Amino acid sequence: MKKLEFCILAAAALGLSSTVFAEDRVDCATLKQSVEAKLTAHGVKKFKLDVIDKAQSADGKVVGTCDGGAHKIIYTKESAPGDAQK
Repeated sequence: MKKLEFCILAAAALGLSSTVFAEDRVDCATLKQSVEAKLTAHGVKKFKLDVIDKAQSADGKVVGTCDGGAHKIIYTKESAPGDAQK
């Protein structure tokens, strides 16, 4: 009887944990806006954020994942017009 109770509790716990993970799925547009707001608040002015497929490679730094890990957000610093001559 104890084994049956343990199995039922384990199955319930696994079911609840998968529900929690499903709720953690972040929309890419929402996350991109959040990252933009944080960068702007820290004084970053020239940057670009791109949402790409997780398998795709790109120059820049991955600053977040979204849609349950299906996509990633890439940060690229944009140079000012005069920076290229320095």
